[in-house]
Amino acid sequence: MTELALHILDIAQNSIRAKASMVEITIAEEPQQDRYVIEILDNGPGMDEHTLTRVGDPFFTSRTTRKVGLGIPLFRQNAELAGGALQIESEPGKGTHLKAIFGFHHVDRPILGDMAGTLLILMTNENQTEIVYKHQTPKGDYEFDSREVKKVLEGASINSPGIRNFLLEMIRENLEQIQISE
Repeated sequence: MTELALHILDIAQNSIRAKASMVEITIAEEPQQDRYVIEILDNGPGMDEHTLTRVGDPFFTSRTTRKVGLGIPLFRQNAELAGGALQIESEPGKGTHLKAIFGFHHVDRPILGDMAGTLLILMTNENQTEIVYKHQTPKGDYEFDSREVKKVLEGASINSPGIRNFLLEMIRENLEQIQISE
């Protein structure tokens, strides 16, 4: 995958398919420490030790629709190519925590890509999973919480084209304001 937003989308969709009611995504840009950190935390069913040891294997997947699962192996490979690492912690009944660290200045760190579009896709999931997104840069912090958006909408559908366009523009403007890096 050429964009980090696509990795985030893939992992968060795994959480949604696993019936998590909450997915929290945090990106911390730390250029002074040469770190670009992505964390994805869910409150899904979690994984047992056996499953956890196998999630990095491209020929292991819990899905019945295909025989390979490349999301985590590709995410790990991109992190390692950019001087970082990928860690996963999970426990049955307590959810999963994935942390990917990239060298901030590393030439092989993929660009973030369309994070606003990724959030909109995640927000309109069929399970009504709540999405919290936090992005921290040296210029400021931004937090997006789908629960707050739903309160403001007072029952109006997020799938309405006008609302989708408004949310997309709002997220993009806020990310520009804190000067996210690509």
